[in-house]
Amino acid sequence: MSEAGSGRTVVVAGGGLAAAKTAEALRGEGFEGSIVLVGAEAVVPYERPGLSKGYLQGSAERASLDVHPADWYADNAVDLRLGAAVTALDVAGHAITTADGDRTRYDTLVLATGSRARRLDLPGADAAGVHHLRDVGDSERLRAALRPGARVVVVGGGWIGLETAAAAVTAGAQVTVVEVAELPLVRVLGPEVARVFDDLHRAHGVDLRCGVGVRDVVAGDSGEGANVVHLDDGTALPADVVVVGIGAAPNVELARDAGLELGGRDTGGGVCVDEHLRTSHPDVLAVGDLAAAWNPLLGRRIRVEHWANALNQPAVAARTALGVPASYDRPPYFYTDQFELGMEFTGWFDPTQPYDLVVRGDLDSREFVAFWLVEGVVAAAMNVNVWDVTEHLGLLVRSRATPPAAHLADPAVALADLAEG
Repeated sequence: MSEAGSGRTVVVAGGGLAAAKTAEALRGEGFEGSIVLVGAEAVVPYERPGLSKGYLQGSAERASLDVHPADWYADNAVDLRLGAAVTALDVAGHAITTADGDRTRYDTLVLATGSRARRLDLPGADAAGVHHLRDVGDSERLRAALRPGARVVVVGGGWIGLETAAAAVTAGAQVTVVEVAELPLVRVLGPEVARVFDDLHRAHGVDLRCGVGVRDVVAGDSGEGANVVHLDDGTALPADVVVVGIGAAPNVELARDAGLELGGRDTGGGVCVDEHLRTSHPDVLAVGDLAAAWNPLLGRRIRVEHWANALNQPAVAARTALGVPASYDRPPYFYTDQFELGMEFTGWFDPTQPYDLVVRGDLDSREFVAFWLVEGVVAAAMNVNVWDVTEHLGLLVRSRATPPAAHLADPAVALADLAEG
């Protein structure tokens, strides 16, 4: 590809943060060719974290979700095609087809089709009053349903489930969270730190039911027509609102049907890409929730459903598309705000495998920094209600340092110095 890429076409399939940032990064790198951004939704690309945070709670305006104002696309010569999902990918012919029958050729394709909310495979899962939270319409419908006194049952104690539970409590609802594991977030944080979130929600009146699953959802006359959520242990929970937050499934259908390599269960599915974000076809890249990416820092392939990947991977994809050497080796990063607790997490570890936890501060006070060590290496770190330290924690994780546990726990040892070992 020539330096400016004049005369070439990059098609970006997707309508979220990763898609918009890919278009932005291409122009930022000096690409002068055609950029076509095809989004399934009929609105300009927007960010999703606010859907379960500020926007759901009513504290953030709709415009705050948009990655760019609507006129940015025309101003930057991005051909924005909304409301027409990509339905077919012809890698041999270098073309996509959309739902309206349009066929568009590309020189490079960037898949940024994200993921969709997983559904309960149970009787009554599609009953009225059952909500999922994936797009802006979902958030608006759920916000309208979270009224004072409403009985809300949240199925799933992950990030979306707990953030939704916090929003519902803030709205004055009566909230029950049902989680099949023994603690919320235990499969992400391990039991020690998961108990912090368990205690937080119980302290705010959330009825946490852990170690039990949902059997079905039945429309009934209990509570003026409310649904009833039946649990595996025989409990019946009347629910004016049911929120299903059991994770997301990557939208791999285009890639699968085109014969691109997909990730296995160990990566949570997704489309396999290398550290340059190329798929098994050299002219097709993938970014964001969809990408099961080889991470050189971790020495493994991972798929991460968090905002930071969608924000940062597009810069690497743009350089790769332009033939500029680049690789994505950032550690995963995510954040949450629930009640009075705010936190940021950097790194990656597997809670089912051996690790050592070191805490600087006090778990009970919910003001601490936690470090997860795997074979002595700081694999991940999380700051809870301790601010302006994320950059230091990121450097520490990236350094693969092995500082003494006593130094990690000691607030007298500067976090900036820990990466030096």
